[in-house]
Amino acid sequence: MTNWIDSGRIFARLRAELTGSIREITDHRRRVRLRVPLTLSLVALLSVAAASLVHARDPDGRYANSPLKQWFDSLRSGKGPCCSDADGTAVSDVDWESKDGHYRVRIDGEWIDVPDDAVITEPNRYGRTMVWPIRGYLGLQIRCFMPGSMT
Repeated sequence: MTNWIDSGRIFARLRAELTGSIREITDHRRRVRLRVPLTLSLVALLSVAAASLVHARDPDGRYANSPLKQWFDSLRSGKGPCCSDADGTAVSDVDWESKDGHYRVRIDGEWIDVPDDAVITEPNRYGRTMVWPIRGYLGLQIRCFMPGSMT
């Protein structure tokens, strides 16, 4: 038994096993390291594809036969398409105002300044004032605002 230990066979065997284990661990880490960016890239690609397929929000189809549907779908402000990310809501005349060429709108009891690039400048075929608010991690933002006739 002494000759076998002294000959270094056990150390050679242990070294071979350790080297193989280290290679396996390194290969595994390399595969995981590549898998994470590929997964994130795939998720991002699918998100962009899904967003481009959704033109307007009408999840239950209740506005599919409205004569104004295509007009609403085409509305854009300087911030992008209005109906793509937000649901538009009609605003009562007491809940919006114009002062010095700028608009303000009251949403949930709070007055919010409408950014100039969120104002839709084309004629309002619907007649009522409309706002498309977006609630996100930055708080409430106005995606689009279309002034009405204030009658």
